[in-house]
Amino acid sequence: MSTVNYSEKIPNNVNLAEDRTLQRALEHWQPGFLNWWQDMGPDGSTAYDVYLRTAVSVDPSGWAQFGYVKMPDYRWGIFLNPADQDRRIHFGDHLGEPAWQDVPGEHRANLRRIIVTQGDTEPASVEQQRHLGLTAPSLYDMRNLFQVNVEEGRHLWAMVYLLHRYFGRDGREEAEALLERRSGDANNPRILAAFNEKTPDWLSFFMFTYFTDRDGKFQLCALAESGFDPLARTTKFMLTEEAHHMFVGESGVSRIIQRTCEVMKQIDSDAPDKVRAAGAIDLATIQRYLNFHFSVTIDLFGADQSSNAATFYSSGLKGRYEEGKRTDDHLLQGASYRLLDVCGGAVVEKEVPMLNALNEVLRDDYIKDSAAGVQRWNKVIEKTGIPFRLKVPHKAFHRSIGTLAGVKVSPEGNVVSEAEWNARRDAWLPSEADRAFVASLMGRVVEPGRFAHWIAPPAMGINRQPVDFEYVRFN
Repeated sequence: MSTVNYSEKIPNNVNLAEDRTLQRALEHWQPGFLNWWQDMGPDGSTAYDVYLRTAVSVDPSGWAQFGYVKMPDYRWGIFLNPADQDRRIHFGDHLGEPAWQDVPGEHRANLRRIIVTQGDTEPASVEQQRHLGLTAPSLYDMRNLFQVNVEEGRHLWAMVYLLHRYFGRDGREEAEALLERRSGDANNPRILAAFNEKTPDWLSFFMFTYFTDRDGKFQLCALAESGFDPLARTTKFMLTEEAHHMFVGESGVSRIIQRTCEVMKQIDSDAPDKVRAAGAIDLATIQRYLNFHFSVTIDLFGADQSSNAATFYSSGLKGRYEEGKRTDDHLLQGASYRLLDVCGGAVVEKEVPMLNALNEVLRDDYIKDSAAGVQRWNKVIEKTGIPFRLKVPHKAFHRSIGTLAGVKVSPEGNVVSEAEWNARRDAWLPSEADRAFVASLMGRVVEPGRFAHWIAPPAMGINRQPVDFEYVRFN
């Protein structure tokens, strides 16, 4: 089951040729996907030879091969982790029962909703990032962008396979709709708000791949616990690819910070206007971008109290992050959790049943993980002796979902008036002037080994290649 069959029109390790009806249905969907890629994939990139990795197996050791590929020829396919015949559901009302190999009828609608929502994020991020190749700060970064893009396309295939294989006509219709929605479209937008935001520059891209792809990690980890075994096996392999996306984000922001600190030392000033005049992105602007992307992303986890989350858990459809490492009863009856609320003009905590707070449990796990990476960025600053430190804003800051939606809260967690919010907004979130400045730095650099002035080179190249390797060849 682990070897990918590349002799097939659709590469796969699920024995697709043995189910001719399913194979025909997916082959019928495939041209629409390729048309979507031509229309909404990376702008102007179809003739480039790109040094990409392609999955050749799902085994942990050496699951990918590297080589030059023209992106329209990339072999998108369907890969599931090997089945564990003895796997059992380990949380919720079905605790201890064998994992489901087919969709239980009573959970059909909820499972389809989960799969469609996850699937919709994959093409959305490609659409958000489609113009970034035109302003890549190096061939190394352009290659990483394109690697992220093709793998998001493959993650779409992963969800579409499940829809076609297990949901009949409804699944086929949902798969078609995944190609019809468009990020930011006023009439037919993507399902989740963060995936309708623009990603206009590379600082936004790196923040997106650090924060928003990290949301993907936590959502996929929760789905990898699912009692629906094909979903769990699919998402476990997706996580292997998702790790690179987060690396692109974390290392990209780190390299911007490193370059900014170098410039600050060179000009012997921490004044944002002087740093900008020297062609770098000042640390205060990086903090504002961080505030925006962090706050938009934590909204993706949903309302702090959710009956749907309780149903998904009790039904065995979606677990918690690292469910198997938790030491409670995995039923959560009688368990409680503390949420944030606003009372008397201040942010306070209140206790609620944990089953209804599972979105918040996952959000808090995510926040802890995100904050750890921000501390790694701070070590870059610390090494230069510059006293500035980045930090994640308070969980109640700039929220649009749940109890905290629309409440005006500072990054430090203080409730503020509408007037104070309006007066200080541009100190907390990227202003139009900030975005215009960052946009002014964006310009394509295509000579191997050269990097835009505002970002430092990486410590090492991809797949043991040198940093000045020709990661993208233009034809």
